[in-house]
Amino acid sequence: MALTARRTEPVTILQRERALRPDMFLILPYLALAALGIVMVYTASAPRNELLGLDPASTVRRHIVFVLIGFAVFIASSLIGGRTLRSLSIPFYMGSLLALGIVLRWGRELKGAQRWIQIGPLQLQPSEFAKVAVILALAVLLANAGNTLRWFHIGRAVLLVGAPAILIFLQPDLGTMLVFAFASVVMMFVAGTTLRQLAFIGLAAVVMAVALFQVGAIEEYQIARVTSFLDGAGDEEDADYNQRQSEIAIGSGGFFGKGLFGGTQTNLSFVPEQSSDFIFTAVGEQLGFVGGSIVLGLYVMIVWRLLVAAINGRERFSQLVAIGIASLLVFHVFVNVGMTLRLLPVTGLPLPFLSAGGTFFIAMSLALGLAHSVWMRRSPVPDE
Repeated sequence: MALTARRTEPVTILQRERALRPDMFLILPYLALAALGIVMVYTASAPRNELLGLDPASTVRRHIVFVLIGFAVFIASSLIGGRTLRSLSIPFYMGSLLALGIVLRWGRELKGAQRWIQIGPLQLQPSEFAKVAVILALAVLLANAGNTLRWFHIGRAVLLVGAPAILIFLQPDLGTMLVFAFASVVMMFVAGTTLRQLAFIGLAAVVMAVALFQVGAIEEYQIARVTSFLDGAGDEEDADYNQRQSEIAIGSGGFFGKGLFGGTQTNLSFVPEQSSDFIFTAVGEQLGFVGGSIVLGLYVMIVWRLLVAAINGRERFSQLVAIGIASLLVFHVFVNVGMTLRLLPVTGLPLPFLSAGGTFFIAMSLALGLAHSVWMRRSPVPDE
């Protein structure tokens, strides 16, 4: 399934102005999720902060600052033209590799992982920006390869994705590695990779994963997450505890939910990491099935607009960027919600635009803005 770029036709000023209009069907769901995220972060973090003797609004106040920065980044990235973005893609990718290397050498370790760079009072997580950087660099490579990908192109793509993946594996952060794998496979398939080539890549990935397990390269807590999910047994201290509390919280919400601050699991802080990785449990318990369905509906609308942007992209690179960002969003939502519903093991992937996490919100806003730029500069608008 190869993407083909549309021909550039002469355009009138009226056509250009019409095409450059923002996509409100993309922007409104983004703003709605960000606003709901602020409410959910407050309801999930305020009881915990009170128990610790802190200001109940301290967490959400910090989150609001990052939401505002993220929206500014979204606007700025929406204004980047395709040619400019393409020229910046490789430097951005190289910069992300440098940042990931700095993390391993001088990064801050927290909860057994070394993923953050401390800059004053702020913690920067380069792996979040690396997701966007890999999509952009891979789009450049695949766009230059033409409509038929040969094994040479596949090998280069694997090396391009593998370099940051190895650095992230050493942190360790298997969740982000899975994001890389999913987004790259989707982009290569759309760019024209054959099913035989994809099957070979999949087989190689399975062999590598088995080898990592055999040599003990996977951390014990990561193995515990998978095994506890599969056997469903354990006590209050094991890796299964988060998901059991998450399942209780969402199930107790019923159809309409218990209302804001009406959830027992949320108010009594039973669900660990509820304002970040498990934010969907706050939605499920307080807003119920209806609220959770609305949230998923907003994500569906955003993905739909990203796919529309990809279809209408005026050249191959822009189309692949939009496809890659759509796959990034889909994977995060699918895995995070599946994790909270106990359908998938815990991976540590937050929920886009809802979860607390400054670097993640800004990076996802950057990604969404770049895809929005593809829509605003769709054919027949000339590229900058």
